[in-house]
Amino acid sequence: MPGKTPPITLAFVATITEVERLALDLPENQRAVLAAHLLGSLPAVLHDEDEGIGEALRRDAELDAGASSAISLKELDERVERRRRS
Repeated sequence: MPGKTPPITLAFVATITEVERLALDLPENQRAVLAAHLLGSLPAVLHDEDEGIGEALRRDAELDAGASSAISLKELDERVERRRRS
């Protein structure tokens, strides 16, 4: 039947809802441990296939094209120091 959700999906949603309800009923310290275990079981969200090399190359090209304004480390230090004094 078109437009009808398969029964297995509904059972899965009910299971997630039940697990969430049970988890939220736990004391705070147990929820924290559970959350840490669940997060630890997931792959890193910010994982780069190329370990950031693509981003570095993009930024380097922006600098070469003049699309980005760059400052030296010395200038950055001076700006931070000025902000601290004001």
